[in-house]
Amino acid sequence: MALEITDATFEEVVLKSDKPVVVDFWAVWCGPCKMLGPVIEELHNEYEGKAIVGKVDVDANQEFASKYGIRNIPTVLIFKGGEVVGRQVGVAPKATYKEAVDSLL
Repeated sequence: MALEITDATFEEVVLKSDKPVVVDFWAVWCGPCKMLGPVIEELHNEYEGKAIVGKVDVDANQEFASKYGIRNIPTVLIFKGGEVVGRQVGVAPKATYKEAVDSLL
């Protein structure tokens, strides 16, 4: 299962990671988020040990969603070295996320 990232763990897991990090900002009530969920799970499994793939529930964790200007969900941010290097708003094909991660490995 994709890593559950919270406001309390965001800095350690995402910003201090030496690997690329894919963060899915989502909510339980969001229909498109449910469509993206299986893709995020597949990415988590495929990149295990090479990249971190996690999810932030924006209802429970608003600090970093606000900091990164998340206005629509799902929004997937890709981090490298603590900086945002990619952003995808809305659901995209799995290949879109894979290309973004592969370019950082």
